[in-house]
Amino acid sequence: MTEPIPVTRAVDHGTAKLMPDVDRARAWLLTVDGAPQSYVDLDAPTHLEFEYARRLGHVLDTVDEPGRPLDVLHLGGGALTLPRYVAATRPGSRQHVVEADRGLLDLVVTHLPLPEDAGIALHTADARAWLEAAPAGSADVLIADVFGGSRVPAHLTSLAYAREARRVLRPAGVYLANLADAAPFDFLRSQLATFAEAFGELALIAEPAVLRGRRFGNAVLVAAHEPVDTAALARLTASDAFPARVEHGAGLRRFTGAAAPVRDEDAVPSPQPPEGAFGIG
Repeated sequence: MTEPIPVTRAVDHGTAKLMPDVDRARAWLLTVDGAPQSYVDLDAPTHLEFEYARRLGHVLDTVDEPGRPLDVLHLGGGALTLPRYVAATRPGSRQHVVEADRGLLDLVVTHLPLPEDAGIALHTADARAWLEAAPAGSADVLIADVFGGSRVPAHLTSLAYAREARRVLRPAGVYLANLADAAPFDFLRSQLATFAEAFGELALIAEPAVLRGRRFGNAVLVAAHEPVDTAALARLTASDAFPARVEHGAGLRRFTGAAAPVRDEDAVPSPQPPEGAFGIG
């Protein structure tokens, strides 16, 4: 059997590389300009390697009855890890993936093809522009995992953007975002304040060391119109191979503090990660 070899390609926004995992026969790591973006096991689409992806998966598992199909909008494609996860855990789901980098999408679907019956539609577009044109009340879940390099773009951090997300979601819908920050958490606090203006319920999932300000890291923001099952989320995240904490209610309001919602004219990208924060090898 021929050993899989790395694939490197110049894409629209950098240099993408697919690297095979020597420990899993058909598993691949996607990097862009050296920064890890996605991990996919074609034989086990429910395997989520990255810590933040596992936490997003926990939320996806609790937003509705297990196995029930959902309409999911993904802003940011990567290697389509979470769309594959939803297709495997909730067959019959209808999913749209919006990725600005056509070259990256072409690379992924060529070398890591989707199952024909996955129910996943791919779109090349700017995430906010596509969101603004999407029908109201068309999604059960909206997942934002958009990074320009290693930073969340500024136009996906404002109150106007949060209100568009609210418009596209159904009354019982849930918004999820992969964010990254470190103490003093100016960016993360501003995002909590921004989404608190658009949604009645918020939760934040992160490793305790990140929340204590000991290191730079990912945090998953959960926003909804209706109460989030934080007890179920807490059980799942606490028992995970990479334990995390769920903050909500008064504790999350204390964490947010006096942070103000972000207007379009004041929006800035998420902070640049310190060198090696998301390195590999």
